[in-house]
Amino acid sequence: MSALLSQIFPILYGVCFLFLLWQAFRVMGQGFQAASRPASPPSLDTPTANQAGPGDRTGRLTIHPELLDAEGQLTREDLLTVRFGSDQERSAPPGDPS
Repeated sequence: MSALLSQIFPILYGVCFLFLLWQAFRVMGQGFQAASRPASPPSLDTPTANQAGPGDRTGRLTIHPELLDAEGQLTREDLLTVRFGSDQERSAPPGDPS
């Protein structure tokens, strides 16, 4: 039994190695093809930053649900903040746009 395993193990190892090597080259080839293609100019159908598509978050403001009260408005409660030693900026109130 152990003689059979000692003969099969190197073969299985080699097959797995060759399969993974082939997969790696295939994936790298797809990346090289994508990098070599010229970037397409934006068309009229492409959403802009103001009209972002479902996957595009460019220019969008994210409000975390923890900051909303029961009515869905920004909470006016004082929030716990953490300041680090190298942080020298003044903190602004939540409603202050500056």
